Amino acid sequence: MNQPKVKYSLSNWDLVSVNPNYKTWNWKDLFCYWGVNVQSVIGFSLIASLYIMYNLNTFVVLIGTLLGSSFVYLFANFIGKPSQKFGLPFVVLLRSSLGFNGAKFFGLIRSLVGIFLFGIQTYFLSKILTYLIRILLFTIDESLLVQDIFIFYFFGLNIIDWLSILIVIIFQTFLFSIGAQYNKKIINFSAISVYVGIIVFFFLVFLSDVKLTSKAFVNIFNTKNFFDLNNLLPLLTVAGTVFAYFSILIISFGDISRNVKNTKELGKGNLSLLINLIIFSFFSIFIVAGSDALLNQKFSDIDRIFTNPTDIIGKYDNIQITTLALFFIVIASASTNLVANYIPSQYSLINFVPNKLSLRSASYIISFLGLLVAIFWLTILSQIGILSFIDTFGAFFGPLFGVIVADYYLINKQSLSNKDLYSVEKESSYYYSRGWHIKGVYSVFLGFIFSASTIWNTNLMFLQSYAWLIGAFVAWITYYLLAKK
Repeated sequence: MNQPKVKYSLSNWDLVSVNPNYKTWNWKDLFCYWGVNVQSVIGFSLIASLYIMYNLNTFVVLIGTLLGSSFVYLFANFIGKPSQKFGLPFVVLLRSSLGFNGAKFFGLIRSLVGIFLFGIQTYFLSKILTYLIRILLFTIDESLLVQDIFIFYFFGLNIIDWLSILIVIIFQTFLFSIGAQYNKKIINFSAISVYVGIIVFFFLVFLSDVKLTSKAFVNIFNTKNFFDLNNLLPLLTVAGTVFAYFSILIISFGDISRNVKNTKELGKGNLSLLINLIIFSFFSIFIVAGSDALLNQKFSDIDRIFTNPTDIIGKYDNIQITTLALFFIVIASASTNLVANYIPSQYSLINFVPNKLSLRSASYIISFLGLLVAIFWLTILSQIGILSFIDTFGAFFGPLFGVIVADYYLINKQSLSNKDLYSVEKESSYYYSRGWHIKGVYSVFLGFIFSASTIWNTNLMFLQSYAWLIGAFVAWITYYLLAKK
């Protein structure tokens, strides 16, 4: 007896709609998700720098930060709702607007960017582990670190560096490849524990000299001339900077929102981004301002303000504090790597060859390629300006958002044919031209040209913080005009 022809060859257990019984994420889980993304080393430095380094009006920075994050909240809701409703990851939703082949190749771009950034983050995460190993060896025997084995370098890495990279890769692969429900546990644990660590560090700074640190914190608040028109441009710049920081998360937010219980929980959870920013901003600003005051009191040669947490703890010259702080930085960096790079790369890779890959096998590919990036980052990749090309590939993300939102809300009126999303039959709704929706592809490329021009055209570089928004708008309006009936 002949087997019937398989019509749904694009199906995969990791790509099909989430069973409603498994949609267990609520607003508290999303609070932790956004918390993890705020709590990175880069996030700490960015927020502290905006408030302290640029001599801006405090309310300009605050309102600019909230304005930028409000746009993130709005767009996360736009792209998160269809994934929550149908239980679909970003790349499957993309099949509706670009066709199944278009979704394969444009989704792969998201995966490649994620893998590369995962590798870079892994390298810096391994450096933190290297510091911890060196501290351990130093406490055991101070003479160990001057042994010949520790001063031999291969590809710019010594034996401790190699060991750290391997440990970090194995650790991340093991934890991140289990599944969505386990990822939720990692995210929740990370967000809560890092906030605990920040609170502990806050009190260490505060109680070192209550009067001095409090005064330093109050003194950074510049509230003069808030209603000056000259503040408008800095406000928009701050908003654009904050939005650009979170923009990489928006396009693949459906990979998270597909697991949320309902749209009410989704909206409340996304709103918690603003709450996270306010909480984290308070602690990061106080820690930086207070530490600067304490360090200037202790040392006479401090000629700059340290906003990077690793630089701050290095100046305290206290092994216990350093070890504790580095431990929490490891947790924060690893969880940020999970949500911003690893999860989106998993789904995009599986979508490229759905009949071959699973969550675990995709994880092995990501880890192997990420390992190569981490190994060669210092000696080769960081020297050739590769990040400009990564930014260029990232210029596709805004346009992809634009076509998805236009297709779902304006063209299809918030409806999808779930079974046709997994079909390669000519009669299916999303077959288009052999799996390519030419109108969608054209819209994405047009948006990409506008977005990427802010990276490569020196006359337009001042708009780079708005590249994502520009590309999204151009692709959105183009797709609507081409695809409407």
